[in-house]
Amino acid sequence: MTHIVRALAASLLAILVAGGCAPLVPATCPACQECAPCAPPKAADAKYQPATFAAIPGWPGPDLPAGLAAFASGCPRIAPASPLRAACEAARQVPAGDEAAARKFLEETFSAWAVQSADGNADGLVTGYYEPVLAGSRTRSERFRVPVYGPPDDLIGVELESVHPELKGQRLRGRVQGNKLVPYWTRAEIEAGRVRPPVLAWVEDAVELFFLQVQGSGQIALEGGDKRGERLRLAYADQNGHPYRSLGRALIQRGELTLEQSSMQGIKAWAAANPGKLREALDTNPSYVFFREVPSSGAGPVGTLGAPLSAGYSIAVDARAIPLGAPMFLSSTQPLSTQPLDRLVAAQDTGGAIRGAVRADLYWGSGSEAGTLAGRMRQQGRLWVLWPRVAGEPRP
Repeated sequence: MTHIVRALAASLLAILVAGGCAPLVPATCPACQECAPCAPPKAADAKYQPATFAAIPGWPGPDLPAGLAAFASGCPRIAPASPLRAACEAARQVPAGDEAAARKFLEETFSAWAVQSADGNADGLVTGYYEPVLAGSRTRSERFRVPVYGPPDDLIGVELESVHPELKGQRLRGRVQGNKLVPYWTRAEIEAGRVRPPVLAWVEDAVELFFLQVQGSGQIALEGGDKRGERLRLAYADQNGHPYRSLGRALIQRGELTLEQSSMQGIKAWAAANPGKLREALDTNPSYVFFREVPSSGAGPVGTLGAPLSAGYSIAVDARAIPLGAPMFLSSTQPLSTQPLDRLVAAQDTGGAIRGAVRADLYWGSGSEAGTLAGRMRQQGRLWVLWPRVAGEPRP
């Protein structure tokens, strides 16, 4: 493979210009937000200001043991040399459900650090994401006619660090055409049949599949054949290398929706009322996500850290600014509400749209109720990193 990469290195610039690079992690973009997958992979500018626990709004929150359990679930995936690892192992010894013991442990083991952007702003955007559950089948039928694809055989991924060290963390996607590496097929071209990837399952609704791709993982409740009632769990496998373009924003620009209507629920309602316009609208986003089947269990989907996500207590962050695996305190408000949402959470995931120091995406869980909460969440919030006292200032 090395000689192929070197032989095709001359094609890098053309594909970068065409939008063929993307992060190594799936995008969890809100409906109205653009992703910028080809942004330079430099460290995010962040400031950490020491704070007392008493100064944190809402501390210790309504359910401290649940947040501590989410942090402890990631222990095996935290590097042994990380100062978080010893603290995490100690967290496992705290009696489950004991509010007083959890608070005592956290305040004695960690220091609190307020997260700020480079300009000193402590306020940032908090969105939500979830694990969709779609009805589907292993076989195509009159009802289930929309394919869920695995990675195609001709999709080539190149770690750009092997060509340009300053591009660490970025991957080039493309396909071979003659002796050149060219951009991979767009969503419209894939849907038009220019390539036939392996089919993992069939679902009935193209817009539901679109949002499954936006979330990056999900489940399919099988409703046909001998496996009726079984659930197929899907995880992000790869992406075609094209940048995400917001469907909500496209519909606003076309006058189909107002800004207030451009939530996930609003887009789904528009799609149901305008089936003849749906395909063209979906194709305005050239990005396409491919999935892989993973073992199904009672735990949540696996985040970037490698640990199952905890509904309501795991967040996606920008790992260039926030140490992945760290316990954090989130101070925000409930979706479409001024009701406080203050709680201990764990930084266990990342996403293509999660960029900046004061930026979080709260995982709400699986299914339609979680999807409603996630789709409506676009709040302001603040973040504090809890970092082991023995380790000084936090470091990503």
